[in-house]
Amino acid sequence: MNNELMYILWNPDLVAFHIGPLQVRWYSLCWLFGLSAAYMVVQWLFKDQGITCRTMQVRDPKTGRQRKEEVNVFEPLFLYCFLGILIGARLGHCLFYQPDYYLTSGRGFVEMLLPIHFTADGSWHFTGYEGLASHGGTLGLILALWLYVRWSRLSLWQVLDNIAIATGITAFFIRIGNLMNSEIIGRATDVPWAFIFERVDQLPRHPGQLYEALCYLLLFAIMLVLYGRERGMVGETDRRRTVGTGWYFGFCLVFIFTARFFIEYTKEVQVSFEQGMTFDMGQLLSVPFVVAGAWCMTKANSRK
Repeated sequence: MNNELMYILWNPDLVAFHIGPLQVRWYSLCWLFGLSAAYMVVQWLFKDQGITCRTMQVRDPKTGRQRKEEVNVFEPLFLYCFLGILIGARLGHCLFYQPDYYLTSGRGFVEMLLPIHFTADGSWHFTGYEGLASHGGTLGLILALWLYVRWSRLSLWQVLDNIAIATGITAFFIRIGNLMNSEIIGRATDVPWAFIFERVDQLPRHPGQLYEALCYLLLFAIMLVLYGRERGMVGETDRRRTVGTGWYFGFCLVFIFTARFFIEYTKEVQVSFEQGMTFDMGQLLSVPFVVAGAWCMTKANSRK
């Protein structure tokens, strides 16, 4: 059979639906689905481990004196994660991939910070953040969690492990959003499952976004199975010897960025300076995360 008959023609509408004049894009919905799913998973993990609330010293607004109060430390976590991922992913894309555009003019610097684009006549229009890098998002998330731990007084490794368990489902939805946007496309190929991204060109290409999405969904399934086995086979005290050592966090880094390193071979280069490079920017940035993840897993064994 001719492979051309099996290629998937891909050109979905970028907009999922309208609310009056407001356009709701599939990409935004995928981010919403991913973050909502992670929120529910981590909420369950916090409750399962008994760390949702903590007794903390708070200042009485009337008397100004310090008093002990039971505080829900889970709820602020979502805001920390959301801002950390968004700011880190945006800065990561601008600084790692297009510094020549965003750092060489006042307009570029403003566009790096705000979701707008300036036109040639000096006017501007809202675009959303077009360009988010997963490596930057990971760094931003880690920094945000460090700040969260300073406030909540929870164990950093326990928070990192719990976030790692839920990371796969969020990453899955974000890459599906990239697929809906026909961005981060793959190299031209003749494999029968190739996509023709009509918004880009008429060449059959690897669906690199789908490859990554499926890897991340697999990661999420593995994490749930591993946590479920610990939960069912040992007591709660023993289980916390693993959730809280950094093993899940390290495994998450190794799995995601090893997969990312090899899937990059199926992707088209994102920026011109990557042409002719032995390893593209995505691969070069993945190596430190794999090394860091392996270190966390090794240290986790000693923490047990």
